[in-house]
Amino acid sequence: MPVVIPGSLPAYDILKNEKIFVMEDARAYGQDIRPLEVCIVNLMPTKIETETQLIRMLANTPLQINIHLVHMRSHESRNTRQEHLDNFYLTFEDIRNRKFDGMIITGAPVENLPYEEVDYWDELVQLMEYSKRNVFSTLHICWGAQAALYHHFRLKRRFMDKKLFGVFKHSVTSAGGRLMRGFDDSFCAPHSRFTQIDKEEFEKVPGMRILAESEEAGVHISSISNRRQIFVQGHGEYDRETLKKEYERDLKKGINEIPVNYFKEDNPDGNIEVKWKSHSQLLFSNWLNYCVYQETPYIIEEMEPLIY
Repeated sequence: MPVVIPGSLPAYDILKNEKIFVMEDARAYGQDIRPLEVCIVNLMPTKIETETQLIRMLANTPLQINIHLVHMRSHESRNTRQEHLDNFYLTFEDIRNRKFDGMIITGAPVENLPYEEVDYWDELVQLMEYSKRNVFSTLHICWGAQAALYHHFRLKRRFMDKKLFGVFKHSVTSAGGRLMRGFDDSFCAPHSRFTQIDKEEFEKVPGMRILAESEEAGVHISSISNRRQIFVQGHGEYDRETLKKEYERDLKKGINEIPVNYFKEDNPDGNIEVKWKSHSQLLFSNWLNYCVYQETPYIIEEMEPLIY
């Protein structure tokens, strides 16, 4: 079944041309089924690119999904036109009395700031607290994962000596369970960040399960025991050229750091070797199936709040 989005959303034509099963909302409303309600809290400045990447990941499923895009009202976007936000995005105030089967909270390029100094931190804290009562399973990505781990469990991050930038090999742990079902013992995933939450921090939280980790990139995927909160420090949703675009932006700033294990023979003038897409797709499909669809109550209003 398809992901349901407005036909005028830029991602609609892009994904339809890729033969990805998306459906206009007007057509979906005539069907007598219970679709999943999934909210994407998009904290990235490149909102159209990020929303397209995530919808692409969510669309490869037999489930019908209604997508709701949310941005932070307390932050002024300089990279996305206000018209786009007005047409396609909600704010926390718009959703605070609603319930969702799933939520994705994206990363954000603000890791050089203390959490409390991010201009929308208070609003994001409200939303993270809201998710415990009104969202069945929340998937946090990169800075969104670090911010949630700090807010919910006070886990500390550290600044690394240099940017973790490239595609890294990971191993599935013995605790992998249903979220990692179908994964090979080792798989690749992109990372792009200056900060890290180390394994020792995760081990402080009772019931926290480390599902995948890397010698170079550390803990990649983790979850609380009932899988209602999942934390991913990498970026499996990235497209083929996302790291290349970031590399080119860094070059303009005078930074010449080539993403490792990404370009063929590490030559930025060469081809890109995509090594992460199949497992990344599997992660999102497993999340929708095992953590959301098979667990969330059919009558969404009967959802129990999350209690640690």
